[in-house]
This record gives sequence, structure tokens and C-alpha cells, in this order.
Amino acid sequence: MTNASSGAQASAIDLVVDAQRTTGVEGYELTISPRRVTLAASTPAGLFYATQTVRQLLPYWSEYEAVAFPQPQAATLPSLRIRDSPRFEWRGAMLDVARHFFSVDDVKRFIDLEALHKMNRLHLHLADDQGWRIEIRKWPDLTAKGSVTEVGGTPGGFYTQAQFAEIVSYAAERFVTVVPEIDMPGHTNAALASYAALNCSGQAPPAFTGIDVGFSALCVDKEITYRFLDDVVREIGGLTPGRYFHMGGDEARKLTADQYRAFVERVQTIVQAHGKEMIGWDETAAAALAPTSIVQHWRPTATRGSASIGPAAFR
Repeated sequence: MTNASSGAQASAIDLVVDAQRTTGVEGYELTISPRRVTLAASTPAGLFYATQTVRQLLPYWSEYEAVAFPQPQAATLPSLRIRDSPRFEWRGAMLDVARHFFSVDDVKRFIDLEALHKMNRLHLHLADDQGWRIEIRKWPDLTAKGSVTEVGGTPGGFYTQAQFAEIVSYAAERFVTVVPEIDMPGHTNAALASYAALNCSGQAPPAFTGIDVGFSALCVDKEITYRFLDDVVREIGGLTPGRYFHMGGDEARKLTADQYRAFVERVQTIVQAHGKEMIGWDETAAAALAPTSIVQHWRPTATRGSASIGPAAFR
């Protein structure tokens, strides 16, 4: 799009989207001259990032001018030309709402800050030992029982599917893709406390509000575990148009190496069946992964060949 001004007779800000430009999917050109500011890109995403650069060039108080000053203030931008495109396709941050719950408005504020810094992925850590934070309609006790606590014993909370869809939509309007994570097979005490059948013992443990790790695990030898996970991936996947589903996979200290690899590979088929690409932490590299699956490293010394998932792997 562009404004309707013609010639150089007046000061103007031009916003231009031209698919023929060679700025790339998220790149842009910003030109500031004495009488004209031109933001140009080949895609709306690139134009959006150009506007974030203009925001960054303005004085800090311009974001709060209506509050800080009774009268409008003048701001000066330097004459310049910027041609910019991202070095990395994936530019993200994680927000852990499982250990400490954050409201929808809090998450939106986090997205706003990501967008200002041209980040394009929001990794939402939605389930852990301390809380389950997303409504799953086929398994209502996940939120009825599993969402009520957080670290320290203070009240937790959860997002309804409508609220989660609102977050996803808000992010997409700012060219941020939400990547949902349901950590498994460990970090699952909130789910285990909600449904006794997910435990090998058939007994639900009490809620957990501490910070220890590695003590919980889904019963990977029970078929109900995979029916449960299929429902979880299907419902969350239906709310997220992005390509990704993060299955965690870290610190699964209760499983043998063979159990762990078999679990990851089966979850991978579930994720793929629902049209998503699986992401896992670096421990998942020990499994036979599809070319489309992604491994994210969180342990500085981990290598692709790290097959150990027992306590020695986490020292």
C-alpha cells in the first residue's frame, strides 16, 4: 500500500508493499530524507519490521507522549537509508506460564515487546510439574485439578481455548508465531495429579509446588497415555496455525534409554498425524527423528549422539 500524496510538494510518510522487491520475506528498506519517509518491503511482515525500526529511531518518550506531555512534542529523525533483513529465520523467546501463571494481558505485553525487537516466535511453556495451563476439552480435569497451583503454592490459572486463540491471533497480527510446548514424558506431575490412569501405579500424586525436576513421568507403557497425548496435540494444534508443536523431552530421568527413544518416536508420529512439525529439547536427538523434526539445545555440552537420559546426563 502507499499513501495518496503526489510529487515532492509536501512532507509525507510512504508505506509501500511491492512483491517484486528483493528485500526478502522479512526484509525492508527505510529511507528518511528531509521531506519524506519511505518504508518499503516485499511483504507485510517486512513493512511491519520497518515500522519497528522507525519506532526505535524515535526518542524514548514518543511512546508515552500523551501521558508525559500536555502538548504534542516535535521529534527529529536523521536522514538515512537502511536496507535490512534478518540473519536468522527463527528469532524467539520462551515464556514459562506453567511454573508461574501469567494473564492474557501479560502475554500480550510480552508479544508487544517481542515485536518491537523484531522477534517472530513465542514459545509458550504450557504444562509442567507445577501447573497445566491450557484447556483440553476431552480431559477437563487437567484444568479443574492441574491448573490451580504454581511454584510457591500461590494460585495458578489456565487459558480457555478461546483465550488461547486470542493470544495466537494477537501474536499473528504482529507476525509472531506461537509455539506451544507440552513437556513430556517428564515434567508432567500436573497431568499425573489430574488423571490417575496416566500413572503406572494407577495412583495420582499430590500437586507439586516446588522446583525439583526429574521425578515425574507419564506411564509410557500404557495405551491411554498415547490416547491422551493424541487428544492434547489435536486440540492445541487446532488452535495454532503455526507449523510447530514442542514436546519438551527434557530431564526424563524415570525412563530407560530404550523407553525414552520409543516414546519420542511415537509422539513424533502423533504430532505429524496432526499436521505439525515436532520440536524437542536436545535429549530427543537420541531418537530416530524425521527430517522435519527440530532439536533445540539447552545443555551447552550436549551433542547429537547423547543417548543417555539418566541422572548422569544432567550433572
